[in-house]
Amino acid sequence: MEENKSPQYTADNIQILDEIEAVRLRPGMYIGSTGREGLHHLLYELVYNSIDEAMAGFCDQIAVTIHNDNSVTVVDNGRGIPTETMSTANITALEAVMTHLHAGAKFGGSAYNTSSGLHGVGASVVNALSSWLQVEIRRQGKIYRQDYRRGIPTGELQVTEDSPDTGTTITFLADEEIFEDLSYDFNTTCQRLRELAFLNKETQISLKDERTCREKTFYFEGGIASFVSRLNRNREVTSPSPIYFSAIVDSTIIEAALQYNNSFTESTSSFANCVNTRDGGSHLTGFRSALTHAFNDYARKNKLIKDTESNLTGDDVRQGLVAVISVKLPKPQFEGQTKTKLGNPEVRNQVESVVVDNLSLYLEQHPSEARATINKCLIAAKAREAARRARELVFKKTGLEASTLPGKLADCSEKNPTSCELYLVEGDSAGGSAKQGRDRRFQAILPLRGKILNVEKAAKDKIVTHEELRAIVTALRTNTDEQFDLSKLRYHLIIIMTDADVDGSHIRTLLLTFFYRHMTELINQGHLFIAQPPLYRIKCSKQQYWIYSEQEKMDRTKELEGHKLDIQRYKGLGEMSPEQLWNTTMNPSTRTLLQVQIEDAIAADQAFHMLMGNEVLPRRNFIQAHAQNVRNLDI
Repeated sequence: MEENKSPQYTADNIQILDEIEAVRLRPGMYIGSTGREGLHHLLYELVYNSIDEAMAGFCDQIAVTIHNDNSVTVVDNGRGIPTETMSTANITALEAVMTHLHAGAKFGGSAYNTSSGLHGVGASVVNALSSWLQVEIRRQGKIYRQDYRRGIPTGELQVTEDSPDTGTTITFLADEEIFEDLSYDFNTTCQRLRELAFLNKETQISLKDERTCREKTFYFEGGIASFVSRLNRNREVTSPSPIYFSAIVDSTIIEAALQYNNSFTESTSSFANCVNTRDGGSHLTGFRSALTHAFNDYARKNKLIKDTESNLTGDDVRQGLVAVISVKLPKPQFEGQTKTKLGNPEVRNQVESVVVDNLSLYLEQHPSEARATINKCLIAAKAREAARRARELVFKKTGLEASTLPGKLADCSEKNPTSCELYLVEGDSAGGSAKQGRDRRFQAILPLRGKILNVEKAAKDKIVTHEELRAIVTALRTNTDEQFDLSKLRYHLIIIMTDADVDGSHIRTLLLTFFYRHMTELINQGHLFIAQPPLYRIKCSKQQYWIYSEQEKMDRTKELEGHKLDIQRYKGLGEMSPEQLWNTTMNPSTRTLLQVQIEDAIAADQAFHMLMGNEVLPRRNFIQAHAQNVRNLDI
């Protein structure tokens, strides 16, 4: 038994890591991941520092350059990081900022009233996770420079030459020992820099990519009002320009812009100190509460809602809404270093008070516009009530209860949701093959007949009564929209499996639109996947190869050049036998699944509306612009 005992646990087992070592050992704690998102987070951290100078009123130009070797330079014309030796430590302020996690001017409040990098770890984390970094400071008539290797200075701070300018320039190369891939995405970076320019009006932010010779410059005098106009640019709006107002409450700067369109969906983005709070928080809660309050008060006061009628709900007043809420506050409480949710409880009341007062005043001053918007909300309320009645009628007609599963669902025997998978399969033929080929213990099959409803163009009552969508919701048990409850999810893997042709792509897009608009948390929590069936089977003598892309087909045919090949193109899942479907697409040990992710909710919202909405011209322009880049097109 002696050999089974654990090793001794003594004081010698305790390690004390310095700050740079700690960051390099556990980078995910500071930047979220070492994948693509974490890599871009390095760039953003430095831009946030420049934005802090802009918010303080000392910077109006920021330039980002991605070099050919994937190193990045961020330049601003702010005050420049101080270079004097600190009175409390025997190092310069610059070196402290670049090598110590919680060193910075954002704690006391004397240098920055508001900042996005409150934790004081941005520059030091970038430095620690870079194979090399160079910093140049223009300050007090001089240019100062210091170099670092993996977070450690390689020499003393150098004074290189005189300069009348001020600002900071940092160039770094992310460490390939830490990151999986060092390639920055131009479009992803563009989207974030554009947001920052909207949130800081009259600040010019430019991006140059030397790898592809692409450049973009962003400058917006209208700020977040221009942001809302851009988000609504391909939609039919109900007012000529966005409603915009701002105020300062107890040192918190509050801005809001909103405008309605003729769609059935909401697109509200929230920001705190220029950080995109994708998971919302107190500012978003306050905004939504104020919106409902203001519209109900106006409607009651002007007899647009009868005394016997119920108030408008939050869902009613947000249908067709595009809004941006931005707050800038001295001491933000973010959840985690990646800052996706604002926690300051006082901000809710501050935002709610400002929005109620300003929106109520706007509605009083613009009665015709107010009535048009209230009428839209009332139509949404009627659709919501119609959806409720339709849902009850469906249950009554069919005898279905909440616990009843759809009849065409081939369920699995496993009852633990974490071990269960649901395949949403195109057509009865493929559904039959999937049912025969699956592992019945943990794989459930729900065949879908034909193209499902395009929810981008449909009111809620139409969605409720659509047979295929109702079957999906019933099988998952989570309900949708404001009634969505992830804790009731019956399958933790939901897999869309469609044919590899145009119809299959269309059905997949329709399903993705439905999940994005009405069950977003399924995607956010990592439950939605897309199956990857093979495009070809290549037989050579007694060997067969399953091919999943055109490039793979080219590579394999070159490899087998000179041999007699039998190449079969699979357009439909039903063309494969149950055994083939299992081996290629459903067997967990051999299949390939693509996880559906929403890296940028704003871009996703725009894409779904453009591709599935009512406006034809933007869709046509998109298709023409990307026609040369289409893959797997089957005509």
